Amino acid sequence: MKYPLIFICLTLLLGSTSYAQESTPAPPPVEPQAPLPAVPPKASPAQAVVPVPVPIAAPKPNGPVQKSLVRITATSVEPDYKAPWNSGGIERGVGAGFVISGNRILTNAHVVSNGRYLTVERDGDPNKYPATVQFVANDCDLALITVSAPDFFKNMIPLKFGGIPELESTVSAYGYPIGGERMSVTTGIVSRVDFQLYTHSSIDQHLTIQISAQINPGNSGGPVMQNAKVVGVAFQGYSGDVAQGVAYMIPTPVINRFLKDIGDGHYDKYVDLGLTYSKLQNPAQRRFLGLKEDDRGVLVNTVVAAGPSADILRPGDVLLAIDDHPIASDSNVEFEGERAEFQEVVERKFRGDSVKFDVWRDKQPTTVTIKLYTPWPYLIQGHSYDVRPRYVLYGGLLFQPLNLDLIEAYRPTDLRLRHFFEYFVPEQIYLQHPDVIVLTNILPDPINTYLAPYRGGIVDEINGKKIRTLDELAQAFSETSERFVIRMIGDGPPLVLDRNKVDTARDRIKVRYNVLKEQNLQEQPVAKTTEQANKI
Repeated sequence: MKYPLIFICLTLLLGSTSYAQESTPAPPPVEPQAPLPAVPPKASPAQAVVPVPVPIAAPKPNGPVQKSLVRITATSVEPDYKAPWNSGGIERGVGAGFVISGNRILTNAHVVSNGRYLTVERDGDPNKYPATVQFVANDCDLALITVSAPDFFKNMIPLKFGGIPELESTVSAYGYPIGGERMSVTTGIVSRVDFQLYTHSSIDQHLTIQISAQINPGNSGGPVMQNAKVVGVAFQGYSGDVAQGVAYMIPTPVINRFLKDIGDGHYDKYVDLGLTYSKLQNPAQRRFLGLKEDDRGVLVNTVVAAGPSADILRPGDVLLAIDDHPIASDSNVEFEGERAEFQEVVERKFRGDSVKFDVWRDKQPTTVTIKLYTPWPYLIQGHSYDVRPRYVLYGGLLFQPLNLDLIEAYRPTDLRLRHFFEYFVPEQIYLQHPDVIVLTNILPDPINTYLAPYRGGIVDEINGKKIRTLDELAQAFSETSERFVIRMIGDGPPLVLDRNKVDTARDRIKVRYNVLKEQNLQEQPVAKTTEQANKI
């Protein structure tokens, strides 16, 4: 988310010119023309013919990348949110990866996510080797896989990492775009270093580097190199309909953080402060807050109650410095020799680490320390992978907790539902509704006739009891009541189900719609042991 590099060697010798190209077809023949009359040159005894030196590009500026690059073929199963009891649709994709130290292969998370069977191929070897996933970081779109075959890594060369390349410097991207079976390489320049959305999760923003090298499907997970070192991993780009020549790579600070995080055998995810803020560049606003004219500070707007900043920071606080790095009014700091968003300081930290803030509160300076972790309410606004969807089916009515995957599956137009999703964190909706339970679908049967208007409604209570989670919904339906009165959020009459009729129709509905299981209350990870993978 190419074409081979063409190196032209030009040699000039006494007026004659010769061209040599690697792996390129010969130019088309030119129709011969009549020779022009010879014109004798003017004599100049003092003039000597001096050959003009022409720079020649190195044929392999990054070394034998073929001995490090692998082609990954992934067979995946995408969850079916409209019929979550089904296993889902089978898909197949191709990506790239490269060998790093420890007989490991680094690639993108989106290359292997929801995967059931992975194979890798290496240059000059006709075999496809089964691979297993070691670690997946969906929040930064990185993954590590390995191959158990004893001789696979023989003669493979682990790549080393470099730093952040300079703007306008040249980089090369390697991979297998558009289903190709041979390595492809494209070159481009570093266009921008910035925070951008990582589309794999659709909620996380991290440091990215924009490059002009073409990134196409099949390039994902491949190395982007400069001076024989990896400076990034290719992972996403815009289609030609949106922007031309705009692609992104994951830079080495993000890669190094991922590799350090898994050092204890577990990936703990990125931490977050759990707050929103505004820049303070307006002079009148700064004077109102009693700030100095030193162009420092950002204003805290909201503090997430389920986040690490709760009870420590307050709305209206001005953050002046983070870990002794002054925060400018545009939210940037000088960090590791670069000017970056102050959140980059937090990005480098791990669960359990602390961060110190110099704060301007009620026109007085103070200092606070925050112990970091990952706030859970953000998770519903990002994609989930390698888990089975949660749901409860009762009387042909399908109830599911609201999340991004559900939104994309059903494309609801109900404004209340959209509001609950978009403002789940900013308005702290999760305090009253840790799960926003939605009646997403109705499997038609005589017992649920005429209930279509309730589709898309958010469950508020059942038989007078507030429903906050999917577990509470399942518990309510398990009680021995004659009927279930289900009230939705908003105006309108309640939805009523007769328990005896539901029990009578249960088997009929399960057979008619091939329902294998009537509920799944936990996001159970899909088993991916080597033995199971090899059976697929």
